[in-house]
Amino acid sequence: MQHPVDCFYAAVAALAGDGHIKQRLISAYQDNLEELDADDLPRSVQDRFVALKTQMHKVTPANGEGPICASVRKMSIDEASSCAESVVGLYAELERFRAAVQQMLPLSADNEVAGIVDGDRVTPPFLINTARQAG
Repeated sequence: MQHPVDCFYAAVAALAGDGHIKQRLISAYQDNLEELDADDLPRSVQDRFVALKTQMHKVTPANGEGPICASVRKMSIDEASSCAESVVGLYAELERFRAAVQQMLPLSADNEVAGIVDGDRVTPPFLINTARQAG
């Protein structure tokens, strides 16, 4: 499984590509963010991600299309642009969070294996994984 920051990076890259904003939004969300769980994100962005997910599943699909396609099809250009801005904003926040974690936890290779930082302070495994994946 990809790290959530990498998923958001790929989504932002899709949004920056060619094509109509609605098609780029469908591709960005469906290919990169659909499988993410809000619980895998920092608390500071969970509510905004849930709001985006709700917006992207707002319309019940018909005629064999998925919920994302149906929801984006019913959006105005302004609504689709707002969702795209949310994706970019969430990515920026996740990068700030990752940078802050890296600054707080300057892990060396020896300490990373042992899970120890600054002598007897033990770093929780999820933070070691975050720092390792961020590097």
